[in-house]
Parts: sequence; C-alpha cells; structure tokens
Amino acid sequence: MKTLLITIFSIVTFSTVQAQDFNKHLSTAKTAYSGKKLEEARFAMQQMLQELDIMAGKDILKMLPLKMDELNSNPKHDDVSGGSGFAGIIIHRDYGTGEKSAEVDIIGNSPLISSINALLALPFIANNANQKVIKLEGYKALLNINKDSETSKVTYEIQVPLNSSLLTLKAPSATEDEIKKFASTIPVAQLAKTLQ
Repeated sequence: MKTLLITIFSIVTFSTVQAQDFNKHLSTAKTAYSGKKLEEARFAMQQMLQELDIMAGKDILKMLPLKMDELNSNPKHDDVSGGSGFAGIIIHRDYGTGEKSAEVDIIGNSPLISSINALLALPFIANNANQKVIKLEGYKALLNINKDSETSKVTYEIQVPLNSSLLTLKAPSATEDEIKKFASTIPVAQLAKTLQ
C-alpha cells in the first residue's frame, strides 16, 4: 500500500512539475513579447513547445505494447526526449535482454521520411533482395534486410512512416517472421492518429 501511495504521489508531482514548466515558459514568452523582446519570446516559446512534445511523447509511450510476443518491455529504459530544430521528439522503448531483444524508436519530424516514402512508392522495390514492402494495419512499411559480409549474419529492421514521424523496429537476432510478429503488436493505426 505504501509503495502504491508513493508511486501515485510521484506521478502527480511529476505531472505538476511538467505543467509548471510549460506555464512558466508561456508566461515568460508573454512577458517578453509585451516588452518587445522578440528573441526572448521566441526562445521561451521554443522551450514551451519542447515541453509539450515531451508530454505528448509520454502519452505515445503508453500506447506501445508492454510485451512483444515473448519479450517483455524494460520500463527503466523507456525514454522521451525533445529535439530542437533538426528532429522533433524521440521516443524509445526496448524489449527483452541479451540476444533476444527488440527496440522501438519513434522520431518526430524525421529527416528520413521523404526518402522512405520515395522507396515505398517505387514499384521495383519488391524485387530487391535487401528490402521489402510490407503492410502493418494498412500502412506501408519498409523491411530492411542486412547481411554482414564477414559473419553472414542477417538482421532485420522495419521502418514505418507515420505522417512526419518515423517508427523504427529493430530486432538484431530475430528472423524475418519473428520481426513481423513483433511489429504486429504495435498499434500502428492508433499511433498514426496520435502523431498527426
């Protein structure tokens, strides 16, 4: 019971601190704008938007599965960080340990989106030995097949463009069927709606 109360208190405190940071940046932006200090107002708004991205990222993290097939998530490794300029929010969750592991990364405003969308639109990609187009909940995804020239080990990676965000699933020791099974546990359609 004591642990439950401490956990609830921690969550409420953390949410309150995030809301206070957001409100502090908003207040600073308004004050700076009123004082015609546009550079300060702009900086405060960037900080406010970054806080907003992090709050949204934590909600998105809750949508990711706690388990991928037999692999349990590692909540202590969950991470949400906000980028500024180059890429947006970065959301990370990993599963399993050692050889049997997988990881999901979602990058907002990913610079790779246009390249992956272009590859997915090419009709001859299906005949490529290193890449396949697959579908996850109706969304096209790119299955990358990488073969190490020295060890001949094959690894798989799935990339799914969701609006301006890129979802990447890596499972270093998985087979093609296993990584597809892992990918089927991800609520792609729900994530796409949230990431709009």
